[in-house]
Amino acid sequence: MRKVLFIFGVLNDADIDWMARAGVRRGIGRQEVLIQEGVPIDAIVLLLQGRMGVSVSGAGEIAQLEAGDFIGEMSLVDSAPPSATVAAKVDSVALFLDKQVLLRKLAGDYAFASRFYRALAILLSDRLRATERRMAYGEQDHGLGDEAARLKDELDPGVLDQVSIAGERFDRLLKLVEHVAMKGTKP
Repeated sequence: MRKVLFIFGVLNDADIDWMARAGVRRGIGRQEVLIQEGVPIDAIVLLLQGRMGVSVSGAGEIAQLEAGDFIGEMSLVDSAPPSATVAAKVDSVALFLDKQVLLRKLAGDYAFASRFYRALAILLSDRLRATERRMAYGEQDHGLGDEAARLKDELDPGVLDQVSIAGERFDRLLKLVEHVAMKGTKP
């Protein structure tokens, strides 16, 4: 859920409304492969509920994703095919944003693009820092004690101010997407 704070703390309410209208809500069955390593993707996915496993050939599972995590966002930054496979660990629900629709929105709405790319940079920076910690200290941060574990889960102070509103925005998106799914119309 921490990742949702990075994204939704930077985006505004109009951005959330657009995502709910532009995206397609879809259920994902347990063990269903969402992204196959090396195969280009045509959508950016926001996990609304459930859990996904991220695996790399030869290394096995390297991460788990949960509600609020974006999947496939690196394809917005570069054109390389996905470097990992993402599969559902449990029955899940996600919002699929067509990559071309999102790219058109980013090209035509500079304010949205600024917020979206800032959120993406914060998310990718956090992911890089987590990878560095794992490489330097191992998965459990052995020998660093409780203080390191506490610091590991802290948010950047600049992001911390947005925590409450980010959670509210994610909840709002969930309700909007559910409304669209139940009514069959856009809110």
